[in-house]
Formats: sequence, structure tokens, C-alpha cells
Amino acid sequence: MKHLSKVVAVVLFGLVLAGCTGTSMKTQHYDSTQYTVLGHSEASATGLLLFGCIPIQQNSRFVRAQDAAIKAKGGDAMINTQVQENWFWAWVLTGYTTKISGDVIKLKNVQ
Repeated sequence: MKHLSKVVAVVLFGLVLAGCTGTSMKTQHYDSTQYTVLGHSEASATGLLLFGCIPIQQNSRFVRAQDAAIKAKGGDAMINTQVQENWFWAWVLTGYTTKISGDVIKLKNVQ
């Protein structure tokens, strides 16, 4: 029984650590000769934190918002990026909304 409780504790600890990882938002610096500006775009994505510790689409919201803003203009990347965050609270969860805005570009030589 002691062995089983240790295994369960290790598994739970591993799940908690896995929930604390996220995808980083990729931004690069481009020379103005490398791209054409398609226009300004913005998008937002929301993630939730259930009971203050269970993330639901929480860690990927920056990337999801950036990808949606780029896709809305049909571009390859984003420059002059700005990030805004708002949050809201409900009884059992906290929500975080990330809004990404900037200029969408089309690369001349897609890498």
C-alpha cells in the first residue's frame, strides 16, 4: 500500500509540473527588405484556471492569439507586436484573455 501511494504521489506531481509548461510566442527581427506589410491585425485567446490550479488552454493562449492574428491577414509573421492581458474571476475559475496586435507581414523568401 505504501508503494502505491508513492506512485500516485509521483504521478500527481508529474501532472502538476506538466500543467505548468507552455508554448513560447515566437517573434523575430526582420530587415525591411525581407517582407511586405499586409496590414494591422489583432486577435485574442482566453485560458482558464479552474479552482486556482487546473489550467485549461491557459498556457497556449499567447500563441493561439498570435496565430489567429497572422492567419486573419494571410501572412507569415507579425512585427510591432503588442500584448494586452485582461482577467476575470468567477466562483471556481479565473479567466485570462490575451490580445495580440501588430502588423502582419508576408516574407519574400519563406524560410
